[in-house]
Amino acid sequence: MPLNILIVGAGVCGPALALLLQRSNPKHTITVIERFPSLRTGGQQIDLKAQGIPIMKKLGLLETVRSFCVNESGMEVVDKNGTSLIRFGVTGAEAERGAFEVTNEFEFMRGDFVKMFHDVSLEERDRLRAGGEKDGGLRYEFGTSITALNQSTDDAVNVTFSSGEQNTYDLVVAADGQSSRTRRLAFGEEAHEDAFKSLNIHAALFNIPRIPSEDSLARLYVAPGDRAVMTRSGDRPATQVYLFVTKNQERAARMKETHKLPLDKQKQVWSDIYADAGWDCPRFLAGMQNVEDFYATEVAQVKMPHQQVHKGRVVLLGDAGYCPSAFTGNGTTLSLIGAHVLAGELAKHGSNVDAALKAYEDTMKQPIEECQKLSGLVNGKLFPSSAMGIRIFNSVLWTLSSSRVDKLLGWLAGFLPQGKEKGWELPEYS
Repeated sequence: MPLNILIVGAGVCGPALALLLQRSNPKHTITVIERFPSLRTGGQQIDLKAQGIPIMKKLGLLETVRSFCVNESGMEVVDKNGTSLIRFGVTGAEAERGAFEVTNEFEFMRGDFVKMFHDVSLEERDRLRAGGEKDGGLRYEFGTSITALNQSTDDAVNVTFSSGEQNTYDLVVAADGQSSRTRRLAFGEEAHEDAFKSLNIHAALFNIPRIPSEDSLARLYVAPGDRAVMTRSGDRPATQVYLFVTKNQERAARMKETHKLPLDKQKQVWSDIYADAGWDCPRFLAGMQNVEDFYATEVAQVKMPHQQVHKGRVVLLGDAGYCPSAFTGNGTTLSLIGAHVLAGELAKHGSNVDAALKAYEDTMKQPIEECQKLSGLVNGKLFPSSAMGIRIFNSVLWTLSSSRVDKLLGWLAGFLPQGKEKGWELPEYS
C-alpha cells in the first residue's frame, strides 16, 4: 500500500531510508525535511563495516562509497613530543574487530556519504517519472522543522511545521539525531531525557589546514587530566582535530553548560582546558580560533526504555532511537541497518503498518544491543589521568609495540571479541 511518509532529518539515515522506501515501492509519497537551510555536506570522518557492507552492495553503491575513501593508512599513539609509541594498521570492513580498531577499510567524510544518498534518491525519482511513473514522489524541504505532533487517530499523524503549515501523514520517521526533537514531541519530555545516556565525555571537533609534514596516519595523544587528542588527515587537504575531556563528572557537568554559549566563548573554554596539554596542541588551538566548522557536543548513547522505538505512527531511526556513540564506531552501520529493516518490514507487511513497526522494533533489539557495546577504553579502564600514570602507560605501549603484542593490549581494552558467539545476521527482504 502506498504511504504518505514524512522523514525528519536529512543526515545519514534520512536520505538512505528515502532511497530504500522508494525502491521498495515507487508509489510512496516521501517528504524529507531538514531544519538547516541546505544539505549539510560538512562533518567529520565516518566509516562502514559489518552489516553495512551487504546493504551498500544491495543498493549498488559500495564502489561509489569506495571512491570517497580518505585512504587513511592506520593509527598511531604518540607521546607529548609526538614520538610514536605504537602503530595499528587498517582493519578490513568485514573482518572481526581487532586491537585498537580505528582505521577501517571504508573511511570517508560524512558529507560525501550524505550527498550521495540525497543525489541518488532524486536521480532515481527523475528516472521513475521519465519512465511513466505518475504516482508517488520524493522531495526534500530545507529550513523546515516540526513544532507539534498530534496522533488523534490510530493510523495517521497530524504535523505542524515551523512555517505554521499543517499536514497529515501515514508515518513520521524521526531521523534527527541523538537530541531528536521529534522524539521529545512523540514520547514526551520524561522519556526523551531518560533515553539520553551521557558517557561523561565531551568533545570538540573542527578542521584546520594540513601541514606538509603530516602523513596519512591518524594519531592519538593522551594528556594528563583526563584529556585526549586525535587527528585524522588521510589524503585530504585538511586535518580533523578531535579534543576529548573524559571521566571527570564534575567537569563534565560544567561542560554541559558551555554548549549553550556563543562559539567564541566555547572556543575559549576549550583553549583554557588544553593550554598546557602538550604535543601539537598550541597549533591546534591557534587554528581553532579561525575555523567556522567548530562543533562541541556531549558524547552519549540513546537507549529507549525497553528499546521502544515507535509510538503509534511515529518511529525512531538511527541516532534518534539508538545512538551507539562515536566511540563504538558503529553509528553509520547501525543507521543503515535500521533503514534497511524499517523499509523491509514496511514492504513485507503491506497495508498493516502497525505490524511492520512492531516487527521493526523486535528485529532491531539484537543489533542495537551488539552495536552499543562499549569497550574498556570508553569505560575508563585503560587511560590513566596523572602525568606519572601516563609515563608508565606510554612505556608499556612502547614495550608492547617492540614485542609485537599489540593484540594483547586490545584484548585488555575490551576491543577484541570475547568468545565466538555468532553475531546478528542481516534479514533478507524481497
